[in-house]
Amino acid sequence: MKKILVLCTGNSCRSQMAHGYLEKFAAGKAAIYSAGIETHGLNQRAVKVMLEDGVDISSNTSNNVLEYLDIPFDYILTVCDHANENCPYIPGNAERFHYNFPDPAKATGTEDEILEKFRYTQGLVKAYCQEFLLNKI
Repeated sequence: MKKILVLCTGNSCRSQMAHGYLEKFAAGKAAIYSAGIETHGLNQRAVKVMLEDGVDISSNTSNNVLEYLDIPFDYILTVCDHANENCPYIPGNAERFHYNFPDPAKATGTEDEILEKFRYTQGLVKAYCQEFLLNKI
């Protein structure tokens, strides 16, 4: 079984969305992990928009990448430039992929406007995860 790590700055939004979609779309064909360079806790707006699409990430936890240094990953997906540029050395021969998704946690405005930013990023993440698994798993 392939092991995939999704890495972001705080493991609260983008990496959590990717984690949820990769688990759903891989359907047991891969073990999915997500982590951050830091831990910011699970963003409840990310939970909300993912649930709207039928993916429940409410029980996910915000983990630090250092917790996973002993896992031999096949793939490491960085989902923001900060994580890509500041990722600590992770032993092994994992193939790395990078895509800088917009950070919905930085959105401002009304609650509806902020949720639209979350949904926009969610749509990008969903399409990326589907394409990645189609080509790699």
